Amino acid sequence: MAAPISICISLALLLTICSALGASNNHNHIHRGGLIPNGNFEEPPKQVKNTKIIGKFSLPKWEINGLVEYIHGGPQPGGMYFAVAHGVHAVRLGNEASITQSVPVKPGSFYALTFGAFRTCAQEEVLRVSVPPFKGDLPIQTLYSTDGGDTHAFGFKAISKVAKITFHNPGVQEDPACGPLIDAIALKELLPVYPSKGNLIRNGGFEEGPYRLLNTSNGILLPPRQEDINSPLPGWIIESLKAVKFIDKRHFNVPFGRAAIELVAGRESAIAQVICTVPNKMYNLTFTIGDAKNGCKGSMLVEAFAGKDTLKAPFLSQGLGRFQTVSMKFKAISDRTRITFYSSYYHSRADGFGILCGPVLDEVRVFPTS
Repeated sequence: MAAPISICISLALLLTICSALGASNNHNHIHRGGLIPNGNFEEPPKQVKNTKIIGKFSLPKWEINGLVEYIHGGPQPGGMYFAVAHGVHAVRLGNEASITQSVPVKPGSFYALTFGAFRTCAQEEVLRVSVPPFKGDLPIQTLYSTDGGDTHAFGFKAISKVAKITFHNPGVQEDPACGPLIDAIALKELLPVYPSKGNLIRNGGFEEGPYRLLNTSNGILLPPRQEDINSPLPGWIIESLKAVKFIDKRHFNVPFGRAAIELVAGRESAIAQVICTVPNKMYNLTFTIGDAKNGCKGSMLVEAFAGKDTLKAPFLSQGLGRFQTVSMKFKAISDRTRITFYSSYYHSRADGFGILCGPVLDEVRVFPTS
């Protein structure tokens, strides 16, 4: 789908990072970036029986429905172990349970939620995120980290002065105590970005992306099947069956700038962007591929598509954080051209945990040939 440039979305650069306390105490002000009030659940419920939260409004700043448990990270009764990656406490949503909070926002603006969430039982689990009228079901049965630190993002447009944010477990498991665990929730406003004179791609360096939780060392999973208008990665469509990963320079090797994308699920992990072109005109597409220096090794292949043209870009990863820039020429066949990338092969980290990984993509540029 091709949105007019005037309504294309993107994140603001260098938004002020709010501390957890600052965000929690700023409940009456429009949210611009950081944890939402009690977004890390460190402010305990007023009443708990064993782990079950008692009372609809017992959890400060939240409204709960159904079986919601208050979890302390570490060993659990029954021999389980929950690693709470973004703090000490978390909540677990039982069958059909939900938590809801209303946050002041700017009508008409775009936002991205960032949240830590992962499954707690072996069953296939889904987490439903909704900010009416938008909602999405995030499959969380695939693990992308070894420490329970999977972090996800969800994009939406504010249609009023208040965003009613709900996390819901729509599943019904045999064990009612099963269900996804959520350990931190942050929100960030997304502001528009546009193509530049030298690059028709919006957000080609992936510098604009969702809020990075302070303890996030595993990257942020961008959910599948996201149209560009509400994507948490401004300008880009996540058109695949599985997530792609937004990575930052602090924890990964990034070829340029502060952020990049890791294609973590082979051909099931694809991103695309539709750009404005002139029919029958020739263009150059350049992009950089490499490895994130995260134990992802082997023969990699990134396929790029522009209109009817295709480029297969091989890269041999030794896990050293190397990268290379490749280019291709293509001929536009209409006034809209879709640029698509995916990884041809599946890869997993060399540490033996079977965690999915893949090639890094950065610095995508399209410009007309002279």
